[in-house]
Amino acid sequence: MTAPIAVFPGTFDPITIGHVSIVHRALPLFRKLVIGVGVNSTKRTLFSEEQRLAWARLAFTAEPKVEVVSFTGLTVDLCKRVGAGFIVRGLRNSTDHGYERSIALMNRNLSEVETIFLPSAPEHAHISSTIVRELLANGADVSALVPPGVMTKLP
Repeated sequence: MTAPIAVFPGTFDPITIGHVSIVHRALPLFRKLVIGVGVNSTKRTLFSEEQRLAWARLAFTAEPKVEVVSFTGLTVDLCKRVGAGFIVRGLRNSTDHGYERSIALMNRNLSEVETIFLPSAPEHAHISSTIVRELLANGADVSALVPPGVMTKLP
C-alpha cells in the first residue's frame, strides 16, 4: 500500500509561518501534499493569485513532496483531480474547530474524503493571514509571521 495523498486548501493571502508549520508536520503522513491555493471570484484578496502561488511555491522549494496548485470550486473536486483521499486543516482554537468540523463532515458526505486536523503549534496559534494583512495595512513589519521571500511591508 502506498502512502496517501492529501490536500491542504486555503486562500493563503498571504501564506504564514503557521501554514508552513502545518505542512511540515503533515508531510510525514503522506506521500504527497498538494497545497490548493483557492481562487474565489466573490472573495476579495489583498494579493493576486499569481503572487499567492509564487509565495507558496517559494516556501516549499526544497520539499519535493509538496505541489502547489490553484483551484476554484469545491475542495473535494480538487481532491478528486489530484487523487487525494485526505484534506489537512490546521486548527488555532475552538472557533476554528467548530467551523472546520462542519466543512469536514460535508466534505465526507459529498465524497468520502477524510479531514485530518492538526492543532497549531502554540507559538503559531495567534497567527492568521487576516492578522498579517491587518498589520501590513497599518505599516507593521510582518517578517516574523511569514516565510522568507513573502512581502513583509506594503510599498
